[in-house]
Amino acid sequence: MNGGARESGEAQANGPALNREILDAFGALVKQLAGIGQSIAVSFRVAPSDLLALVKLDGVLAMKELAQRMGCDASFVTAVADALERAGLAKREPSQRDRRVKNLVLTQEGIAAKERLMQELAERMPWCYALDDTERECFLGLLKKMLSSHGPSADSAPETASDSRDATVRSE
Repeated sequence: MNGGARESGEAQANGPALNREILDAFGALVKQLAGIGQSIAVSFRVAPSDLLALVKLDGVLAMKELAQRMGCDASFVTAVADALERAGLAKREPSQRDRRVKNLVLTQEGIAAKERLMQELAERMPWCYALDDTERECFLGLLKKMLSSHGPSADSAPETASDSRDATVRSE
């Protein structure tokens, strides 16, 4: 066996272990990010979801569009808008084009809070202080590549042992 084929075989053999390490590291990163977000939210006296809304809000934004940007249901954005209004960070306004549509707009206090928030995030997110510019560009490129790939869907997930047992039970 030549060196290249041996390396390819070793890579395939190490694949599951490497994938597990990546999954563990990614899980740890997500947990760290959640902790940072929670801590920042406490310092701003809002819920983490309200912080996410501040990050996503730019200018005037329809509440439905904010829900899409946050990846949540539009009804949840109503609660977020309520909280942001109570905190004096945003206000609801009817759309100029369609009075049935409600826009969420940052107040002056909300704009200042968003600037403080973005500064805080830049200081505390691990890629901001642990990676140099080249590494951050590479990291962003890898994230975009993963997010844009269309891997296996949930419908094509491999059958598990419990799935095959369930199928056996159903067929009996």
